[in-house]
Amino acid sequence: MQFHPFEIAFCGYSGSGKTTLIASVIRHLGAKYSIACYKHGCHRFDIDREGKDSWLMANAGAGTVMISDPEKKAVVTRQADRSTMLERQAFSGHDMLFVEGLKELPLQKLLLVDSEKKILDLLHNGTASNVCALVTPDEPERYGSLGIPVFRRDNIAGISAFIETTLLRRAADHIPVYGLVLAGGLSSRMGSDKALLTYHLDNQLVRTASLLRSCCSKVFISCRAEQEKMYGRFGFPLISDSYLGIGPMGGLLSAMQAEPHAAWLAAACDLPFIDGTTAELLLSHRHPMRFATVFRNPETQHIEPLFACYEPKSRSRLLLMHAEGCNSLSRFLEQSRIEELELANPGVLENINTPAEADSVNFLKKKS
Repeated sequence: MQFHPFEIAFCGYSGSGKTTLIASVIRHLGAKYSIACYKHGCHRFDIDREGKDSWLMANAGAGTVMISDPEKKAVVTRQADRSTMLERQAFSGHDMLFVEGLKELPLQKLLLVDSEKKILDLLHNGTASNVCALVTPDEPERYGSLGIPVFRRDNIAGISAFIETTLLRRAADHIPVYGLVLAGGLSSRMGSDKALLTYHLDNQLVRTASLLRSCCSKVFISCRAEQEKMYGRFGFPLISDSYLGIGPMGGLLSAMQAEPHAAWLAAACDLPFIDGTTAELLLSHRHPMRFATVFRNPETQHIEPLFACYEPKSRSRLLLMHAEGCNSLSRFLEQSRIEELELANPGVLENINTPAEADSVNFLKKKS
């Protein structure tokens, strides 16, 4: 990844039709995905006219100038920062990124074949790496010996489907899904540790971790340092909170710090009604290009942040929110591009936080 977890470059010489193709693919996929573009050029550019206010500010020595109106913003910076953090933050709110140019970078690429076929020299001599397909002005059969997919330039539907599949395959190949039991709370309303309460055959800590283990490649317990000795005896690996006093967001950020390339299916330990069917529903509809996949309660219209799948790219935005003093996972989800699912039985996600609520669960268990 250079600028975005789901990025693909359109590379070719001037006049090969890169911009026209990108625009056509955006129109084809735009109803389904939010797409950002990065245009790299070898020539200098200006986005404002000489004499305008922003031009005067920049030429007076301002290192960064932002221009905004009610519909859009533009940032022009002259800072010599070589990192890609600025670009990543600008693009993170979108599902995928199309890059025009930058054929020298190790991005997944579509090579656009020009009329003289000069671009093929880069493929043959290895200058262009990570080429996943060719886009040609003539018949694809002529390029069969190259051993990679080939599309006619006017096959927008085929090119779009290939891009979508290629980028989604990245999630399957490179983003594992780990389970995280959020058990680091103080249980102040319950008066005793909610993770150690038993509504089923096992206590909530073991039951929730076992449920996640059935659908995740690894499962961890998120806890405070003083809980490690107690929880460690149940045999699951622990992640002690590095971000203290900020609730579930601290547990999730600590897990992301330990395993930054994983997606996390997080489940609070006070959800006794969740089951394997609910977990499988969440993961089978997981959208790895969003920040998270969540359930929205159809009765309350509230998003449930404590049984949700958080993607790796959510980490940077969570850190920014934390730096700004906001430690609410609900707020993060409401302000981010997410995949929302609806449950037929929202009671599956009922939290049990007080002794009276715990007694009602035990009563239902005895009654059944």
